[in-house]
Amino acid sequence: MSSFDERKKAFEDKFAYDSEIKFKVEARRNKLLALWASELLEKNENETKDYIKDVIKADFQEAGDGDVFRKLSADLKEVSTESEVRNKMDTFFIQAKDEIMSET
Repeated sequence: MSSFDERKKAFEDKFAYDSEIKFKVEARRNKLLALWASELLEKNENETKDYIKDVIKADFQEAGDGDVFRKLSADLKEVSTESEVRNKMDTFFIQAKDEIMSET
């Protein structure tokens, strides 16, 4: 294998690894957001499990965070502000990234 091929393979492997980590971090963040929102909405344990699934499903509607933000903002409109939702998204992203990176 040539030096060029080895570098190409290394870049492809790094891209795949980075994509996997990003997916895991976003999924963990969404779970943390759903747990936070469930608490605000006073959901019971079973409702919380279902809500976590709903938030995770919402993330597959489109690329980016807009779909999750819209879902949470709509669900929490009576108990939270859009600014607080954005803040929690940022906070939980950092927390999720720290947790995932410490696991790898």
